[in-house]
Amino acid sequence: MISSLYHTFQDNSSHGEDSFLVKDLGQNSFLDVVLDGVTGHGGGEASQNVAQALSDSTITSMDDVIEILSEMNSDFYQVGGGKYLLTTASVVLYRENTIDILNAGDSPIYHITPDSHQRISSSLGGILRTSGTKLIGADSELYVSQRQLSLNPGDKVVVASDGVSDNISLEELLDIVRSSQSPDLAGQTIKHLIDEHLELGLAPQITGARYRHDDQTAIIRFFN
Repeated sequence: MISSLYHTFQDNSSHGEDSFLVKDLGQNSFLDVVLDGVTGHGGGEASQNVAQALSDSTITSMDDVIEILSEMNSDFYQVGGGKYLLTTASVVLYRENTIDILNAGDSPIYHITPDSHQRISSSLGGILRTSGTKLIGADSELYVSQRQLSLNPGDKVVVASDGVSDNISLEELLDIVRSSQSPDLAGQTIKHLIDEHLELGLAPQITGARYRHDDQTAIIRFFN
């Protein structure tokens, strides 16, 4: 049986609109969720409501997650008309030897092995682009991308908001995660480097622009 350890960090001091959930589903199954609410569009309320709904519900499969997200999407769209109550959703469901991934919006998920990696996101910089997704609340219908990956001992998974991914290069993140002996150490090192980048105001190679202040949330999980 593959076991895991995880670490979370969150800095919501910029806008206060990120939310996250780590939920033990029993029988060595876990749900990790990061939600990045859209600034100025009721994003904080939206991300918090989705996290609470997932926390309060019985979840045994990704179908249960989709049902909950669909209900929340309909409620948000009815109130906000696609312009208010908007949030990304990056969801990872671990069970047995599989990783089920759901993505809506650009909050990335990284699956990292000793000699390979996949970044799963709808952003243009992603190695795997999840086309056809929309923010929760942006449309009357729910548009998400799903993917299933194999899970092996030694795998490491990071679920993050773009306040993390925009402020650290992919190479830096991979080096830190692979070299860290624990998810706690990886999370602390990533957060320290982001703070250093922001303090120095350096230009990241991946965007050609200055690092930007944004809410930062990450869930880092190591499997052994």
